[in-house]
Amino acid sequence: MTSEAELVRRIERIKADLAHLGDLRPGTLSMNYNVCGTPNCRCKADPPQKHGPYYHLSYTRYGKSRSEAVHPEHLVQVRAQTRNYQKFQVLIDQWLDASIELDRLRRLGNPPAPRSRRTT
Repeated sequence: MTSEAELVRRIERIKADLAHLGDLRPGTLSMNYNVCGTPNCRCKADPPQKHGPYYHLSYTRYGKSRSEAVHPEHLVQVRAQTRNYQKFQVLIDQWLDASIELDRLRRLGNPPAPRSRRTT
């Protein structure tokens, strides 16, 4: 069983990790190739040489789905932000788990041994 001091230390480590995350961005990056409407374009050849890659970031915020184009020069930055957001979610889950365990430990302490039923 984990002690109260260990749980408090774990929570403090999580808080420190959260403070050092950097910029956050929810979402998923996708890479797409497109075919245009120009008749003799290379994308219509056999085999086709499609246009792209084009990058998009898709995410849902406040119940609304969104998709944004991401320029290639911003890919490294956006990838780092989405990775930080994933780390943020993991850390928050760990914090909640530790907090629930700490609360149970504080409220219940060492629960008394179950009483045996009297038989008469």
